[in-house]
Amino acid sequence: MILDYDISTIEPYINWSYFYYAWQLKDASQHPVIRREAEEFLHDVSSRYKAHALFRLVDVHSDGDDIVIDDDGERLVLLRQQTSDSHYLCLSDFISPKHDRMGLFATSVDVGMETDFDGDPYAKMMAQLLADRLAEAAAERMHEEVRTHYWGYAKDEHLTIDELHCERFQGIRPAVGYPSLPDASMNFQLDRLLDMKQIGIRLTESGAMHPHASVSGLMISHPAARYFSIGMVGDDQLRDYARRRAVPVEVAKRFLAGNLQ
Repeated sequence: MILDYDISTIEPYINWSYFYYAWQLKDASQHPVIRREAEEFLHDVSSRYKAHALFRLVDVHSDGDDIVIDDDGERLVLLRQQTSDSHYLCLSDFISPKHDRMGLFATSVDVGMETDFDGDPYAKMMAQLLADRLAEAAAERMHEEVRTHYWGYAKDEHLTIDELHCERFQGIRPAVGYPSLPDASMNFQLDRLLDMKQIGIRLTESGAMHPHASVSGLMISHPAARYFSIGMVGDDQLRDYARRRAVPVEVAKRFLAGNLQ
């Protein structure tokens, strides 16, 4: 399923706190000024660019630390927390070993928003940072529509934007490259399952997405599901991960370079 969004539709879903952080604005008195400039910029370019969301709902089951997609047998190989002060969580814990459903998604913004302002450094910075926020806002809007309509496991949900940003909804939306899914190469699997080029996303050799203003990940509905950080990965877990991914250990090391002890 592909959803195309006008900027005006998803602008209310922007989490401005991350936008201020990206500008490195430590003085809160500066926030209204930069937000006003950002809103004026969005108004000026609203007819030129759109955001796009792509998602698929699939039947799945868990198998240890993996999630298996029933239709085609694709196996999403995941990592489990290993530190003694953690709850030893893995995303597969929130998927039934018998039968369950899960969402796969990607969102992006027209690439021109990252490339059309090379002659103006300030406008280029503004466009790139807003494109990042719009890709996240598209994911927020898409996930809301999935929960309440397309999947419909939370049909009676009525949350404000602030409540959405505080993640008061049921379930989670872990993104590839973030603490619970640190291996960006999972994007190759998601691309096979979603065909990301439908919304203009291309992958680099490492699995990074282009345009940069893109988000991909999973949608899990379990009421107890929550976000967590994998943390550091030891040698034994690295070797197990490589075995389950069916790749050499040296390749797995590249995938998980930021998590190795």
